[in-house]
Amino acid sequence: MTTTAPAPAPAPATTGSRTGPWLALLVAGAFEVGYALSVNGSEGFTRPVWSTVAIVFFLFTLYFLSVALKQIDVGIGYAVWAGIGAVGAALLGPVFFDETLTLVKAFWLAVIIGGVVWLKLADRATPPSPGTTASTAATA
Repeated sequence: MTTTAPAPAPAPATTGSRTGPWLALLVAGAFEVGYALSVNGSEGFTRPVWSTVAIVFFLFTLYFLSVALKQIDVGIGYAVWAGIGAVGAALLGPVFFDETLTLVKAFWLAVIIGGVVWLKLADRATPPSPGTTASTAATA
């Protein structure tokens, strides 16, 4: 009669496993900034080089956003991604184009940044309670 050892319990989630999706989300946000700026530079997709750059940035931002959303709630991930894109475009718009950044705009951009930070903090994994495994805590 043979006996088999019980399967080992899954390893608890580590900080590194939560970092990857957020890094992908930051990369997606950076590509979103590039997309927004290049769409503006394309002047309604009438300038071929800017239009091509916009399409490339668009594909990369969607790819990295989809990677991030595998492990980040869609509401939080999308809000953070859109916030990064909005803030980045507003800050870099005056650098590349004839746009202005007023104190009122800067204040509201700071509010968006604060919201993005709070969303990141809200996504922290809660530790499992005693007597539960990481996999049962994640599905609870």
